Amino acid sequence: FLEFEFRHNKNNKKNNKKDSHNKNDRPDGRLRYANNSNYKNDVMIRKEVHLTPAVMRELRKTIEDSEILKEDDNHWPAPDRVGRQELEVVCGKEHISFTTSKIGSLAVVQASKDPEGLRVFYYLVQDLKCFVFSLIGLHFRIKPV
Repeated sequence: FLEFEFRHNKNNKKNNKKDSHNKNDRPDGRLRYANNSNYKNDVMIRKEVHLTPAVMRELRKTIEDSEILKEDDNHWPAPDRVGRQELEVVCGKEHISFTTSKIGSLAVVQASKDPEGLRVFYYLVQDLKCFVFSLIGLHFRIKPV
């Protein structure tokens, strides 16, 4: 499986030591990444980085521009033995979750009962994967001077 989570808490006070032990108090711009392919009994890969406000704004813009918050997964293919994909978006006061089968190609999208909505989901997931892999790759490969 592949999982990533972005957290951005606008109300978080960095110097508020009183609440620093609260589990729900998350640092601004945290990206957590986990990947377990089970290829040759490989171990779980876990990474965590903190992102700048500019990067978080770009992420939010990508999600909002996709218009995924207007979609509904009721007519998307249900998860099956091949796999499942899930996407949960909390953006301001809006909170939405999607679940569908693993999408291997645009042919699957076109054959669905809701090709327009599933296309939005498919491309957003591709964009988010590319975004995460780029950030993780840059963060862990660049050596300080």
